[in-house]
Formats: sequence, structure tokens, C-alpha cells
Amino acid sequence: MEVFYHIVFTPKYRRKVIYNQYRSSLGEIFHRLCSYKGVEMIEGHLMPDHVHMLVSIPLRLSVSSFMGYLKGKSALMMFDKHANLKYKFGNRNFWAEGYYVSPVGLNEATIKKYSQD
Repeated sequence: MEVFYHIVFTPKYRRKVIYNQYRSSLGEIFHRLCSYKGVEMIEGHLMPDHVHMLVSIPLRLSVSSFMGYLKGKSALMMFDKHANLKYKFGNRNFWAEGYYVSPVGLNEATIKKYSQD
């Protein structure tokens, strides 16, 4: 059984930092971290100040534990790869607290369209 989720989260202070080299780094990092946990990333869109993801998370893994892992590890990996971000964010807090999540059922096409706009 597959359960799909639409997830949205933002950088701390909703800073517009997801562009150029940071954008490509985050894309690679998200794909790698999802594969480590057995999460299938169906779609992902990196906007300048937020991230949309459509993912299928295995039932053995809760959404909250996956998001804690994804946001925590991706922040550490970004600060390791781009040391200059530490001055902008300090204390290694790349992502804002919290996230939006919605299970996706019959409206999967609608969510795909929305996340692309």
C-alpha cells in the first residue's frame, strides 16, 4: 500500500536562498536522503523561498520522523558544502520550524499542478 504526501517547508525566515548552486545542491541532497530511507520522491520543486515535495513514505516510517531526518541532515549537508551559509543562518538552522503536510488521494493531479506553479 502506498501513501502519498504533499509536503511544503521553508528556509528560516523564509529567506530566498534556493537558487543557483544552492538549488542544485539541495536537489541532489534530497534525492540521496530519500533513497537512504526508502522514500520515493515522485515530484519535487524548489522555489526561491520554499520547497514542494510529492513523496511516497513507507508505512514503517512516520511523516514527522522523515521530516526531522530530511530537514536536519539536509541542513548539515548544505552547511558542509556551502560554508558561507553559516554566516547567513548561524547556529546551523537552515530550515524554519514546522512544515505543511497533506495526504494525497484522488487529487494527486491537482497537487502536481499546484506544486509546479
